[in-house]
Amino acid sequence: MKTRLAFTAGSLLMVSAAMAQPPAGLWDATVTVNNVAIPFRFELSGQAPNLKGAFFNGDEKVPSTGGRFENGALVLNFDQYASKLDATWKDGVLEGQYGRANRGYAFRATRAAAPATAAPQGDVPSIGGLWEIETRSAKGEAAWRFVVRQTGAQVSAAILRVDGDTGTLQGTYRDGKFVLSHFSGARPLLLEVTPAADGTLELVQNGRQKLTAVRTAEARAKGLPEPTDPAAHTSVKDLAEPFHFSFPDLSGKTVADTDARFRDKVVIVAIGGSWCPNCHDEAPFLEALYEKYHARGLEVVGLFFEEADQLKDPARVRAFIRQYGLEYPVLLAGETGELHAKLPQAVNLDCWPTTFFLGRDGRVREAHAGFAAPASGVFHADLEKETTALLERLLGENSVAAR
Repeated sequence: MKTRLAFTAGSLLMVSAAMAQPPAGLWDATVTVNNVAIPFRFELSGQAPNLKGAFFNGDEKVPSTGGRFENGALVLNFDQYASKLDATWKDGVLEGQYGRANRGYAFRATRAAAPATAAPQGDVPSIGGLWEIETRSAKGEAAWRFVVRQTGAQVSAAILRVDGDTGTLQGTYRDGKFVLSHFSGARPLLLEVTPAADGTLELVQNGRQKLTAVRTAEARAKGLPEPTDPAAHTSVKDLAEPFHFSFPDLSGKTVADTDARFRDKVVIVAIGGSWCPNCHDEAPFLEALYEKYHARGLEVVGLFFEEADQLKDPARVRAFIRQYGLEYPVLLAGETGELHAKLPQAVNLDCWPTTFFLGRDGRVREAHAGFAAPASGVFHADLEKETTALLERLLGENSVAAR
């Protein structure tokens, strides 16, 4: 009898301990932005007190860099964004704030529910494919791309601008419209997509901004303006002059284009910042190129423009480098407002990121604004092919005399 009682008491303690912490697995979460709740997937793993969390960008995980759960309080750090999640676990709900000291979102999460039953295939409009959104942006764009992939009622999509995409928007068809959303620790967006009788799509972003999308083929047939070509958006004043840079690395050592490591090399100069979501998208791509072509004469250098506090103590920049395993140098070029003063050779430099490709003579052969990430589908695939072809061509050119 005593043994049975002891076993029962021990079992109750184990159940109580399990209920005392939020369980591992997927969660249905929201952040609230301007009074709009934006839904997204969230994941917890581990055992208290050392819990970990992850956001998602499509199937790509954005993991926390540290986390603790004690006395009903969950704290998850995302050092690569200099942000954290503070939440309280009570009655099956995680509730709190996500963000940085000067910017935060209300956060709420419950255990993930079973997927809703999809509408029958015949009841779901077909919107998969390429669309264009007529607009007037501050960067001079007349149109954006809207890339949609659809399987029945399930849709993933992205809006692609000259500076990059929104990340992977995901959702389903219900009540006459597709409701898509994205939050990966950055770029919160709720997009409602309603097929119109005239074949266009009515888009509403975060419950406010209204846009219209038309099929790409129809846009061309109507003579509507095309999206900006990212390879023609930014240039330099004098193509005959080598592209110059000279900035400190994270240890304070000055690194310049005239250094021996860059002489007679093909160089990718990536303008960005650790605060920039599209720069996070680009970093793994650049690191893969560096690993593939470094032995053949490719160098990559990141010129990061940051807030003043990061220039004093670049903790987020260090986390960015660790997150993507960057082996190429990252330099602290200045504050974001100093971009044009620090890089006076550039023309129409207004996208984060912007990437310059230098030949072995140090001169700019191509410049590319923004970065089309995997969420952009065919445009990401095309970018990979075009960049690879460009590097193969530049690396195949003969070395030149020292500059």
